[in-house]
Amino acid sequence: MLLENCSFPRDDRVRREARALAAQGYRVSVIAPASGSEPRREVWEGIMVYRYQPPAERIGFIGYIWEYGYSMVAIFLLSLAVFIREGFDIIHAHQPPDLFAFIAAFYKLFGKKYVLDHHDLAPDLYEARFRERAKPAVTRVLAALERFSCRIADRVIATNESYKRVEMERGRVPEENIAIIRNGPDLQEVFQTPPDPSLRENGKTVIGYVGVMGTQDGVDNLLRSIQNLVFTLNRKDVKCILVGSGNTLSDLKTMAVELGIDEHVHFTGWVNGQDEVRRYLNAMDICTAPEPGDIYNQRSTAAKVMEYMAVGKPIVSFDLVEHRYSAQEAARYACPNDSLDFARQIAFLMDNPQERERLGNLGLARIQNELAWQNQSSALVNLYNGLCKTENLKL
Repeated sequence: MLLENCSFPRDDRVRREARALAAQGYRVSVIAPASGSEPRREVWEGIMVYRYQPPAERIGFIGYIWEYGYSMVAIFLLSLAVFIREGFDIIHAHQPPDLFAFIAAFYKLFGKKYVLDHHDLAPDLYEARFRERAKPAVTRVLAALERFSCRIADRVIATNESYKRVEMERGRVPEENIAIIRNGPDLQEVFQTPPDPSLRENGKTVIGYVGVMGTQDGVDNLLRSIQNLVFTLNRKDVKCILVGSGNTLSDLKTMAVELGIDEHVHFTGWVNGQDEVRRYLNAMDICTAPEPGDIYNQRSTAAKVMEYMAVGKPIVSFDLVEHRYSAQEAARYACPNDSLDFARQIAFLMDNPQERERLGNLGLARIQNELAWQNQSSALVNLYNGLCKTENLKL
């Protein structure tokens, strides 16, 4: 398994997939960047982990070239070490970036199989992140890399139906080579606990957000909604806890001050470990998914939505295709990008605790019965078993 944009085992999806395959008798090695003082090589729960020192952070276009260029060289060299020391039959790339396809293409020369785990639509993500600054030439290059990655893959893992359609239409992948494996929460990691009193304030409804804070994540929409809630709807009885970090965190803190809502907003920064994330989630009364209604977010599944549901929390979300598929009746939906409507949906739930409980119960039942990782992992194992059977590979 190849991973570039997060360390291991911190990346939830990669950790769950590696565990699921190892539990079925597959020998799994993961190559990923190191975080902090993590060892460069270790055995973690029976999984071999190879780590490289991540590149020094740089900004701008040159920074992206440096990051991906350095990382691809480091990952390729470590993959050679795994190839020589242990050998492997399948190379499983957790995209982004689609540059992993060049490493996979090299190993396909030796008869190895390539599984593309399609986490993000790179062209759409680029345009969502840079908006009016996005350059058409870059979008075309990213689209070409995506097509190349899809076309040389022996199997493609899609996170939802929208991604599957893109892979079939843009990537020309045969439907039978695509498996949908949703990014559902692990019920052993995310579950209901009594709220921590230290995270609550008497008489105040706690509004929550948990996740990455990048341009495409729409946390600025949430801040404008809180401003509307406090000043337009005159709801001072609110506290908003924002858990996570990202490249817009500093700007969001400044924005909260400029909007006059800093006393109602608390940024935790990045929190380590599922226990701490779970502590914040369970202290929230209403959880939010403020992603804007662009094509990237319309097509993408927000893992945060399902984590909210796993702890039985009602959700306010903009009305996006995959958000609605995930949450269904467990959420109140606002018109996309309308922060006042978003605030109104929050206010409605603030005033209706019985409705909050009803939505929370609906979401929890949907996770337990369908979307939890425990219900998704079998699709991953079936994909691998089918690929191994087709190619006469041994576990």
